[in-house]
Amino acid sequence: MASVTPGSAGAWIAGARLRTLPAAAGPVLAGGGLAWKDGGFAVAPFLAALGAALLIQIGTNFANDYSDFARGADTADRLGTPRVTQAGLLTAAAVRRGAAVSFALAVAVGVYLAIVGGWPIVWIGVGSILLAVCYTGGPWPYGYHGLGDLAVLILFGPIAVAGTHYVQLSRWAPEALLAGLGAGALATAILVVNNLRDITTDAAAGKRTLAVRIGPSATRVQYSLLVAVAAVVPPVGVLAGWWPAGTLLASGATLFAAAPLRVVWTYEDPRTLNAALAATARTTGAWGLLFAVGCLW
Repeated sequence: MASVTPGSAGAWIAGARLRTLPAAAGPVLAGGGLAWKDGGFAVAPFLAALGAALLIQIGTNFANDYSDFARGADTADRLGTPRVTQAGLLTAAAVRRGAAVSFALAVAVGVYLAIVGGWPIVWIGVGSILLAVCYTGGPWPYGYHGLGDLAVLILFGPIAVAGTHYVQLSRWAPEALLAGLGAGALATAILVVNNLRDITTDAAAGKRTLAVRIGPSATRVQYSLLVAVAAVVPPVGVLAGWWPAGTLLASGATLFAAAPLRVVWTYEDPRTLNAALAATARTTGAWGLLFAVGCLW
């Protein structure tokens, strides 16, 4: 980001971390595909769910940027893409405002979703924003205590997929929860790569992520298992008679994780995991998209 001017639009784009957005979009796409299969696809609620998910993800990125800097977890020794607060591209106050605006816009979209879906959607929205803020912020940031992986698995998995399905059909579907397991596994794999790369710097900053707690070898196994779960979920759903055979396309999407999987197991310089992180995010988006396409068959 050496060419980015402090305070510019480019700085805000960098802070939004657009490459993470497939993690938010993939589960919503999967939920929309299931709604189509069940004959209840509704354009407006689907687009609203997608917009809210993207806004919450952007708000989370700004909130984490601010909180990690404030807690001293982001320093000049950072191995990942430089954070905009630590790099001096945006002031801490500006990044905090960016998070607040993103969440406020998500709430505005959420009002419509709440009207359509009722109280379950209200609790999902409020819970998602609270967990986003408290991941690295608040008096007890759960991301610093090894609970980030579980939160991502649940929020970006069953809740996101089943919630998107629910807001269109007004019913909870067990097959949506299963699809959420596949989408959530890949979304969690993104965080796993990030935490694997940052084991040394996180440990030094007192950030006890799950990767710090279990070590690099077990974290590699965790990443591999998450990819495997995403590959296995579509065949399970097809065999159960819940989904059409076309959803097996989603299993094929996990082939995009082959390259990052190899990097995760063979890297010597942790910086090479940056490319693996981006590739895993793309895999997450591809899984959701191909799952949705498969539901059309």
